[in-house]
Amino acid sequence: MPRVWVSLGSNQAREASLGLAVRELRQAYGDLRLSPVYECAAVGFSGAPFLNLVAGFVTSESVVEVRARLQAIEDVAGRVRGAEKFAPRTLDLDLLTYGAVVGVIDGYELPRDEILRFAFVLKPLADLAGEEIHPLTGRTYDDLWRHFAGEPMALVPYHLDFATVTQPGAST
Repeated sequence: MPRVWVSLGSNQAREASLGLAVRELRQAYGDLRLSPVYECAAVGFSGAPFLNLVAGFVTSESVVEVRARLQAIEDVAGRVRGAEKFAPRTLDLDLLTYGAVVGVIDGYELPRDEILRFAFVLKPLADLAGEEIHPLTGRTYDDLWRHFAGEPMALVPYHLDFATVTQPGAST
């Protein structure tokens, strides 16, 4: 069964939204590996700062099934989908990798190019899976982070204890 890496981000009801996502992912996939959480400015629009992290798990589900589950979790969190790619959101869940799969599956490209473009994706992934190899570049995530050439931004460590985030209405 492949290990998958998923990025999680929120800039609306941030702690509650990420807490909901982690609970739903644990319920669906069992044991999760979670990176540290980082706060950073919104990218592509003016808005509240985001909290971001990466989660990893092993699954027997297909890429299509994992993506459908991620979208369903976003929906439960109140995600509103609009025409704008960069906009405020309660929850953004993106499948970054699916084992060593490379290519387009049901219109979805793997691995996601966001890994190499955005610090808020690569840094948590490097924290969690630093010795793993990016399926396209053949380089470790640690090496990619050390030589990061993507969009620069400040990432501020943010303490979030997922064991205590339980109130769906809580926000920061």
